Amino acid sequence: MRILVSLAKLLRIHRIPIPVLLAGLFLATGFMGVAMGSWRNLCSDCPSIAQISTWEPEQTSKLLTYDGQLITEIGLERRTPVSLQALPSYIPQSFVAIEDKRFYDHHGFDARGIARAALRAILSQSFSGGGGSTITQQLARNMFVQRIGFEKRILRKLKELQVALDLESTYEKDQILEAYINQINFDRGWYGIQTASRNYFGKNATELNPAEAAMLAAIPKLPGYYNPLRHPDNALRRRNLVLSLMAEQGFLSQAEAEEWKRWPIPTERAVPGEGPAPYFEEWVRQMLDDRFGPDLYTGGFKVYTTLDIRMQRAARSAMDRGWERIEARAGFEHPKYEEYRDQTEAMESGESPYLQGLFVALDPITGDVRAMVGGRDFRQSKFNRATQSLRQAGSAFKPFVYASAIASGIPPSHILVDAPVVMPQVSGEEWKPQNFSDQFQGPITIREGLRRSINMIAIKLGMEVGLETVAQTASRMGIRTPIERFPSTTIGAAEVVPIQMAEAYSAFATLGTKVRAHPVLRVENADGEVVWEPQPERTQVLDSLVTRVVVSMLQDVVDAGTGYNGVRAFAGLPYEVPAAGKTGTTNDGTDVWFIGFTPNLLAAVWFGMDMPQEIRPGATGGGDAAPVWGEFMRAVYYGEQAVEVEGDAEVSDSLAAEGDAAQVDSSSVEAGPILEIPQPWPLLPGLITREVDNRTGLLASEWCPLEQRYLELFIPGTEPTEPCDLSGRIIFRRPGLPPRR
Repeated sequence: MRILVSLAKLLRIHRIPIPVLLAGLFLATGFMGVAMGSWRNLCSDCPSIAQISTWEPEQTSKLLTYDGQLITEIGLERRTPVSLQALPSYIPQSFVAIEDKRFYDHHGFDARGIARAALRAILSQSFSGGGGSTITQQLARNMFVQRIGFEKRILRKLKELQVALDLESTYEKDQILEAYINQINFDRGWYGIQTASRNYFGKNATELNPAEAAMLAAIPKLPGYYNPLRHPDNALRRRNLVLSLMAEQGFLSQAEAEEWKRWPIPTERAVPGEGPAPYFEEWVRQMLDDRFGPDLYTGGFKVYTTLDIRMQRAARSAMDRGWERIEARAGFEHPKYEEYRDQTEAMESGESPYLQGLFVALDPITGDVRAMVGGRDFRQSKFNRATQSLRQAGSAFKPFVYASAIASGIPPSHILVDAPVVMPQVSGEEWKPQNFSDQFQGPITIREGLRRSINMIAIKLGMEVGLETVAQTASRMGIRTPIERFPSTTIGAAEVVPIQMAEAYSAFATLGTKVRAHPVLRVENADGEVVWEPQPERTQVLDSLVTRVVVSMLQDVVDAGTGYNGVRAFAGLPYEVPAAGKTGTTNDGTDVWFIGFTPNLLAAVWFGMDMPQEIRPGATGGGDAAPVWGEFMRAVYYGEQAVEVEGDAEVSDSLAAEGDAAQVDSSSVEAGPILEIPQPWPLLPGLITREVDNRTGLLASEWCPLEQRYLELFIPGTEPTEPCDLSGRIIFRRPGLPPRR
């Protein structure tokens, strides 16, 4: 009624014709309808209230060790949410003080703040500046508007306001503030207060003091400008401003604020730039990216990997000492790593000019990769030499030759003559391979040939078995690179991928079953549901009796052969740890290997230059790679890094002659064993033993020297049946076969 009376007075005073008034009312109503419709449709591409209500922040996926320790995070924005209730009160107060002091009083926008920002814009004659946005509006901008594009000025602000009003109508104030501090950018891709706290201060957000809280609250306004690691002066001024405002608003006393202003600001990142296993982490990331795509970086997956952090540290520690030993030896003339240590940029070609290496350890039964070192410096070269490189296997390939021989019925006591080999080539030239020592031993057992890694024996044995058989054995055991049917293949001319060599050797450790190496146990989504749980890929590739015989031969390599000086003598790995393995050295000294195993752990070690060239004169797998393997295994089974050389041990020239210390420095690896010492491989039912003569391969008898006798292991039907005699005659046939007529 009052409106009608007022309208009548207006008509009398201004003498406005009724038709004109009606037209005006119609236009006004239409304008209001258009405005309301535009407001409703303004944010048609913004999330609905229901979507806001179910909002969850984008989270990184977290890589965890097998027992749940955090390794690293994978994501576009590294963010780890933390509850507001878990934080000291001065942390949220610091953000309120600097960003929105009337946060708990407004309903999504602050009229006074907007008016003040508008006045500043008019006075400066610029409307490009910020200001006036509440914490709720900033959250709206960060969470939603950024996903639909940053339209300029008015349209963006209106969308931001509408989302902010929706947030205020849906959430409690503390929920909004909690979402805000977990969402905002603290520069360098560090999103959320927990991630920022870890990177700037090396502590959890719950442990921040008021000065540190104020420092973090100071950054989000202009992250690049107020980052204390980039611009410490800017950061200090704004940090102190936050503390002053906290005192002004009653969150701190003036005395407390002044005291905290004296607290230093961070000038260096508090956590390392890379995790403990960067090559492993990147291997896992690529695998998960292929499976989950973009969701990997925003979905908050928990990825339980196979990594054992203590084994990883032991592996890295052993490798570091191995690199340093090789670089310190006579004849090493390549650039040294210390010349490049401070370089943080990646090498342009991905190839480094200094000595490289790799280490991979896995459970031979499950294929779980427990440790991985793919190179010396991930910052400078992200090329993973464990999973991506192709290197000549050298003598580490020989066990495939010997496994082929044992499987074909040739026993370890089989005699071959270590003498020069000359073979014509297609080119017309002659191939004249050499032994490492350039010496020849005459007739010996193939067991001794493997123990001493004699090239001529491996070549002759491979030719006797057949190159096709050798190649098929290696392929069946897990080598997926091409294997040429050339005599040189028997001594390791083929190029292999190191992790495939480790997989192939797993068949020895398990007495016949090859396993595929893998780094992931299971993946859980943000709700804790298992979305991927790969199972071990295990394949029976060798007969168990055959494998057990080969393992006994590879045990000889460690206990009395080319691996002894590095593993038992230098590294001091006690004999109570059952171990087997094979050294590997290419003829030109470009690659040195040791691949060894116990019944419950397998590890492969390699050293070389990225651009294949001689490491140094006299480089060997036994002298350079085996000590690293031995030190790692000693740390695993005894928890010790200090390694003493036994006083009565004959240390190889490649270890002792060049001044290696008798004790290796301790590292920070935790004390105490990681694994229990396993039981030795059993002597399988069906195998038999015989005492034989090591010069003839025949049964030992009173007619042959005692010092030539040893106990040999046989698959039934392959054992010798004739005794040796004083004549010392050598019968070049497989023992167990009928005598020649």
